[in-house]
Amino acid sequence: MSSTVGVFALQGDVREHLAAVTRLGLAAVPVRRRSELDDCDALILPGGESTTMEKLARGFELFDPLVARIQGGMPTFGTCAGMIMLADRLLDGAAGQGSFGGLDITVRRNAFGRQVDSFEGDIDFAGLGDPVHAVFIRAPWVEDTGEGVDVLARVPEGEAAGRIVAVRQGHLMATSFHPEVGDDDRVHRFFVETVMQA
Repeated sequence: MSSTVGVFALQGDVREHLAAVTRLGLAAVPVRRRSELDDCDALILPGGESTTMEKLARGFELFDPLVARIQGGMPTFGTCAGMIMLADRLLDGAAGQGSFGGLDITVRRNAFGRQVDSFEGDIDFAGLGDPVHAVFIRAPWVEDTGEGVDVLARVPEGEAAGRIVAVRQGHLMATSFHPEVGDDDRVHRFFVETVMQA
């Protein structure tokens, strides 16, 4: 499979996602310009700061082209802030905050709390055998989903038990956590094999 996966590179955990994609044997390119986006078969929207990502996307004239590619069926994987950017509906966002949309979900921004409330733990992820070690940093969660959305993972225990932290809908996938942290590439592989090849 000779696909090129772009990583939105104006803000966020760019290098780690590029490395994960490369380890899976695919071409990985940072995307900062329209021409770079045009060369991509799929895209990853990394963790970072969603309001900053939106402002930079608009400033670099990438916002509308990204919306068009996502609506046009480009496989896209959003992590943490990337989940927020793919959500159709947003709670606790900044005044006037927008998103690229595409996923029929409502996401609560910074749902788990501030930076000091960041945590990690093992979660079961649909389609993967052993649990995934998930790192949550000022993470969102999914409040509700539309009928066409598959829930891939939930928080197993604690105050947030049952909260949805990974979803898929057609050519789109998102996680609240950071699968690029560490050397377990199974979530990226799931995106490549399940979403990109669907």
